[in-house]
Amino acid sequence: MADNYLSLLKADTRPWLLEADNPSVRYFALTQLLDKSENHPSVKKAKRDIMKIGPVPTLLFKQADGGYWDNPENFYVRGKYRGTVWQFIVLAKLGADGDDLQVRQAGEFIFEWSQDRESGGFSPRGNGKGGLHSFVIPCLTGNMVFSLIRLGFLDDPRTQHGIDWIVRYFRADDGGGEPVGWPYNRYDQCWGKHTCHMGVIKMLKALSEIPENRRSPEIKRIISIGADYFLNHHLFKKSHELDRIAKADWLKFGFPLMWNTDTLEMLDVLVKLGYRDDRMQEAIDLVISKQAAQGWWNLETTFNGRFQINIDRKGKPSKWVTLKALKVLKGFYG
Repeated sequence: MADNYLSLLKADTRPWLLEADNPSVRYFALTQLLDKSENHPSVKKAKRDIMKIGPVPTLLFKQADGGYWDNPENFYVRGKYRGTVWQFIVLAKLGADGDDLQVRQAGEFIFEWSQDRESGGFSPRGNGKGGLHSFVIPCLTGNMVFSLIRLGFLDDPRTQHGIDWIVRYFRADDGGGEPVGWPYNRYDQCWGKHTCHMGVIKMLKALSEIPENRRSPEIKRIISIGADYFLNHHLFKKSHELDRIAKADWLKFGFPLMWNTDTLEMLDVLVKLGYRDDRMQEAIDLVISKQAAQGWWNLETTFNGRFQINIDRKGKPSKWVTLKALKVLKGFYG
């Protein structure tokens, strides 16, 4: 049964997630935990309220007429994390309405300033005539493609160009020899002898947003390669030393994540893609262990204070982390 996971909980926090004060969480709880359809009246209302109540309207109020935040040229590098790419990720994760004019303007700005028109990847540097080819990086490309799809740009040829970039340059290995040629001949932190964990999860997350019936055989092949990579790591372990944690920060849960990742995000992507593997169990047990007696999960890491807005409070109960934890447990045990 889909609610088998409830027996694992110390308390049922779904009523808390359904409170009207956070329409984004309410919307995702209704659709992802209670399986309400998009046409259900309560879901429609929550979706409308996202644009009226809470952080989304606050964030859009701060947007400039050109569809950007801060300064156009600071969309990534300077003013981090106050630039446009980061706010675009936040809008996508909060469930903003992709038909909203301001959201569409933000998407157009991303295409014009960050996307490399030659390769389709996304760059942290651009000039309004496209992102700079020599600076394209995997985590940003994954984040932008994910956000564009989530916000309704899937059928845009420019988004498809970004998907093609992921399929062409996707890499998930453990140092079996350094690839040669563009873009692998630069940025050791992104394209070194060992795959960047963050780059892999962001690209895999982007592909997970593509409806299953629209995934080409090549996309499905890339998803399989990426999933195997994480399963071989037991998600957060060193693949060649499974008794060692690869990065301690991956054990701390946060929202919203930017270039960084955590074990909960990795689980969320794999479960969404339909994986239920014994090699995920350690990560699942980690999630269960972090539940408080009251049934919620705390926000353990955050970029608050560096965004245009703040979401939840570090060290306090987090509706967002709790929502994601419940969604993962429901998907794994359902």
